[in-house]
Amino acid sequence: MTWNLNTVIGLLVPLVGLGLITAGIVWKGRAVRPFAASRARSVAQREYARDLQRAADQVIATARSSAGDGEPAIVTVEAVVRVTENRYGYAEVERQHAAAALRRRFEHWRCAVDCVTDAYT
Repeated sequence: MTWNLNTVIGLLVPLVGLGLITAGIVWKGRAVRPFAASRARSVAQREYARDLQRAADQVIATARSSAGDGEPAIVTVEAVVRVTENRYGYAEVERQHAAAALRRRFEHWRCAVDCVTDAYT
């Protein structure tokens, strides 16, 4: 077997491709994860706020759909805490954070017309 340029390239290309595939398997997702602890904390805080907001939206939607004709929908902070803990897996949700998220979503969806909440107390 004589070594010429075509033989070297023919062997080198598959070996480089195999090396890239192996590196991709080994380092899968590493670029997505933050390296610094401060970045990890800020990402966790953003996810916590987003999950509280989603839970408040779900509680408002559920209360509105379960309210009868002419009845106000009752939206409680405890319902937001419960949904956040059960659906998003948080061990403990502070009531003041849930109340703040519920107030924001309450005003965003203009719920004062047909809803009642305890988030302002």
